Amino acid sequence: MDVAGLAESYWMDSTEPTSYPSVIGDIQVDVAVVGGGIAGLSTAWELMRTGRSVAVLEAGRVAAGVTGYTTAKLTALHTLIYTRLAASAGAEAARLYAQSQQDAIEHVRRTAAEAGIDCEWERRAAYTYVESAGEVEKIQAEAQAAAAAGLPASFVTDTGLPYPVAGAVRVEDQAQFHPRRYLVALAETIVAGGGAVYEGTRVLGLDEGEPCRLTTESGFTITATDVVVATHYPVFDRALLFSRLVPHRELVVAAVIPAERDPDGMYITQADNTRSVRTAPYADGQRLLIVTGETFTPGAGEVGARYERLAGWTRQRFGVEEIAYRWAAQDTHTTDKIPYVGRLHPGAEHTYVATGYGGWGMSNGVMSGRLLAALIDGRPLPWTDLYDPRRLHPLREAGPFLKAQAKVAGHFVGDRLRRSRADSVDDIAPGTAAVVRVGGERCAVYRDEAGSLHALSAICTHLGCVVAFNDAERTWECPCHGSRFAIDGSVLQGPANHPLQPRSQRS
Repeated sequence: MDVAGLAESYWMDSTEPTSYPSVIGDIQVDVAVVGGGIAGLSTAWELMRTGRSVAVLEAGRVAAGVTGYTTAKLTALHTLIYTRLAASAGAEAARLYAQSQQDAIEHVRRTAAEAGIDCEWERRAAYTYVESAGEVEKIQAEAQAAAAAGLPASFVTDTGLPYPVAGAVRVEDQAQFHPRRYLVALAETIVAGGGAVYEGTRVLGLDEGEPCRLTTESGFTITATDVVVATHYPVFDRALLFSRLVPHRELVVAAVIPAERDPDGMYITQADNTRSVRTAPYADGQRLLIVTGETFTPGAGEVGARYERLAGWTRQRFGVEEIAYRWAAQDTHTTDKIPYVGRLHPGAEHTYVATGYGGWGMSNGVMSGRLLAALIDGRPLPWTDLYDPRRLHPLREAGPFLKAQAKVAGHFVGDRLRRSRADSVDDIAPGTAAVVRVGGERCAVYRDEAGSLHALSAICTHLGCVVAFNDAERTWECPCHGSRFAIDGSVLQGPANHPLQPRSQRS
């Protein structure tokens, strides 16, 4: 892969790591929040303000998972959501969606001001654009639908981009910020306010009694009146949400540009397998150009080539020479493209979930915190029903649902029959990996640059699909539900809770 730059998120590199304790004994709180990303921390913050005792339980480090690798746009303009929503769910659904997203943006501003958080908050207009004249009509329709939903939206042909567009939806009064600065400070505020934040605490079990009981990997019990599961991909599937969520991964490259070349806005196009552009404050007289794209399913392979395409596009369109950072983001979308935020399943009384943000996790994460805290506090918001995970809309979900399940089934069966690119461990070159049969078992084998082998079971510990290798990030990924594992088998991202087990390197 011919893409230089630090292989790390700028948000992670520009902030200090957190160091909260792990749970080392049984505890009892009013509300336990599983997951320490933007949804979990936002929920904990809101609940703490209602006077409840709250504990955040994070398997890794807070704001260091999916949230630490975002693009960090705060916008209600989610590509072409409003024409689709108005057509499939009605004008009122589109209005509530816009209202809830815009409310989340303003809530970040208010929270940062109230808590004294310097998170590089900047007002920016958001654009969804096309370069082909043949696609202008759909952009005009989206501008009209977004305006009808209550957003300050208009159709434009001029933007701050250094290349022409055929047309764009422009929405005013959107924002961008430094997500780690905001969330690390929010976690500190939660603790200062009497809440608890725990890291290195993986939750494996949930008993939905009264009270609820969570069991950690270390065997400790957290007792809580209410439980919120905000783990990006739910670690508990009491409502069969796994079958209604589709994972996707996107790559990010960032380059330093002079401040006078800032395109002054947040931009996205669905062309070229998605291209999303924004900048962030950097050194004096400079901005960091952040470009996201090359959407793919985890485990699809050829990630290095995807990075090269994205970096090449960035160099060509913006005249940059060096890539300073590169990283990848992951999210899930639901079968009807509306997040699932609310009660975990039809019979749930004290368990809640937030997931399925479709690439728009910043506004949706804050929206989730607002919605769940209000629901637990007995004062549902106007858009509560819109996001209810228990909703079923067979007509508009049937096609995407069947397509998603066919893809999962294809991987579950087909990947077991597909021949490996390597016939044996001996065929694996240094710095590469393959799934090969060792002693009759499928093994995920990586050979490092020194020639040492690292062999694991190739069967995902979530629901048993065969993992595939990501050559750029050097991880094993499940193409069915997006679980990701390190070379040593440890879990990087769920829904898997258990590592890939080591295996013999030879039969």
